[in-house]
Amino acid sequence: MSNKSPESIEIQELISKMPDIAKVEVLETIQYKDQSYPIHQFSIGDSKLNSPTLVLVGGVHGLEKIGTHVVLSYLNFLFEQLKWNQDLQSFFKNFNLIAIPMVNPVGVAHNKRSNGNGVDLMRNAPVDAINKSLFLIGGHRISPLLPWYRGKKGDPMQAEAKTLCDAIKRVISKSPKTLVIDFHSGFGLKDRLWYPYAKSSDQFPAIDQVNNIQKIFDRTIPQHIYQIEPQSDQYTTHGDLWDYLFDWKEDNFNQHDFIPWTLEMGSWTWLKKNPIQIFSKLGLFNPIKNHRYDRTMRRHLLLIDFFSNITKNWEVWKK
Repeated sequence: MSNKSPESIEIQELISKMPDIAKVEVLETIQYKDQSYPIHQFSIGDSKLNSPTLVLVGGVHGLEKIGTHVVLSYLNFLFEQLKWNQDLQSFFKNFNLIAIPMVNPVGVAHNKRSNGNGVDLMRNAPVDAINKSLFLIGGHRISPLLPWYRGKKGDPMQAEAKTLCDAIKRVISKSPKTLVIDFHSGFGLKDRLWYPYAKSSDQFPAIDQVNNIQKIFDRTIPQHIYQIEPQSDQYTTHGDLWDYLFDWKEDNFNQHDFIPWTLEMGSWTWLKKNPIQIFSKLGLFNPIKNHRYDRTMRRHLLLIDFFSNITKNWEVWKK
């Protein structure tokens, strides 16, 4: 039996109207309570992946459905344009876009932050925080009944986390320039763009490239809404997948550039404007009112377009 969550139905609808230039594959299928939950990857561009690549990721935390919805909304925006916009079609001749909109389909379908095993996928990588992390929130091994559970020490990574990491490793190994935006929600009153590290307050090795991208972003969209900072400015965590992947890149493909960004949408604003939604499990992480949901779908289009262009024109941030 297949998963029929609204998000999985939307993915099937996207597949049915994909333009010829786009492809989709199932990276892994998760079995949970006699149901199948596929993890889909969409790709547009060079099938050999040896061009600059932007990766969009959503749904790592199942409760944060808005991340999956933003990625799917952007894919719909692209697919409709690619049917008639010849200039946009040409844009993908030397550029790849990859999207994994729902990394944790069990969590999304069942309104769980964790996967079906109770593991927080963003605490599941074999990385320990160097600086002291917050109790529980930073990741723990006490019990899967508590949020932010890392899994048992020494266990292999969860299937969903490994699937995402394997997909990103394939991109890194072939593409000389890779940027990622991983869409989350649930922290603060501002939309934040985080870059590594989450494990440490040590300076990110690619900080010069980060600073260059930020300067270009500030000049290009001076009215943008994002607070740009390392995640460790707010808190440190164990097991961060992007810390793990960046360090893997440094060990294996040091000559390639890879910068993972996390968009942490500030859900406290939605709570502030509609306090009653605090009584809803989904209300802590997602806009409940239709007009706020629609605004969120529009809000990040410029950001993704900018990152597409800055990825393709990577020379400007490698100076």
